[in-house]
Formats: sequence, C-alpha cells, structure tokens
Amino acid sequence: MSDHHIRRLVIMRHAKADWPMGVPDHERPLEERGHREAPLAGRWLLKHGVVPDFILCSSALRTRQTCTWVCDELGDKAPTPKLEDGLYAASANRMLTVINHVPDTVTTLMVISHMPGVQDLAMHLASRDSDHDAYMDAATRYPTSALTVMETEKPWAELDGQDARLTHFKVPRH
Repeated sequence: MSDHHIRRLVIMRHAKADWPMGVPDHERPLEERGHREAPLAGRWLLKHGVVPDFILCSSALRTRQTCTWVCDELGDKAPTPKLEDGLYAASANRMLTVINHVPDTVTTLMVISHMPGVQDLAMHLASRDSDHDAYMDAATRYPTSALTVMETEKPWAELDGQDARLTHFKVPRH
C-alpha cells in the first residue's frame, strides 16, 4: 500500500457510562471511570500518530462527553466533531451508510458510537490480512473506550466489507 492513498478509520466505543434512575438512555452521562479513561484514548491516538481529521459522533450524551475528552487530548489537532443522530443505537450497516457519505478529502476518520454496532462494524470491515491478535481481541471483547484502527485504500463511498485492514485494537486503561 502506498502511504498517500491510505485512509484510516478509527472506531471507538464510548467510555463507561452511568445508569441514573429515570434518565432516558440517550441522555446517560459518563460515570467517573469514563471521565478517567476517555482522555487516555486521545493520548493513545496522539502518541501513535493516528490523529483524525474528521470525527463523527453519536448524538447521545455519553458519546459527546467521550468525544470532548478525546478532543481535549488532541488539542489544536482536533477537528470539530460532527454530531450524527444516525449513529445512536445504530447497526453496523447503518454506521457504514454514514461512513460511505464522508468526503474523500478525509484521510483519517474517527467514529464514536455504541455497542453492538461498533464491534459488528469492525468485524464486517476487517480484511483477511488484518493483524491476527488485534482482530481476535476486537472479535472477543469490545469494552468501553475501546479503539479499533483500520486502514484501507478504498474511498469511503466504496467501503462495504472485508476491505479494511485491522491494524490495532486498544483498550485504554489506567
């Protein structure tokens, strides 16, 4: 793969959320652990040079808070996130439809959303030449704050399945 044609996709599950009584699911906030772990994801991205130039974030409170922590860590390198109602409680197919509409000028896309869609999407897109250990980790567990990094030469509009190499699966923890 030639570097200038590679697009990277970062799929992140929101950080640990709380379940306060009487609060609608869409408005659930992060719990204390989530506030501690979400910034670690941003630090990992920065350390590994995986800085998104576009972020799509579910409109749910817990994903918005996760996104804020990640962007705080990215500092002036952070793009302005786009809130996407269609990513809330979305299936892998629905998420892929949203990704397929991302402009080709985006080289590193980050999607912050929910289970089971994030895991299903990573498994659906993972190509046969994916890193075996990263693939197995993502397939067997996808805890809160987990990140999957994938690479593809295809334009966003052409992603449809088994066409992105899963290179990293990371669960940022203290």
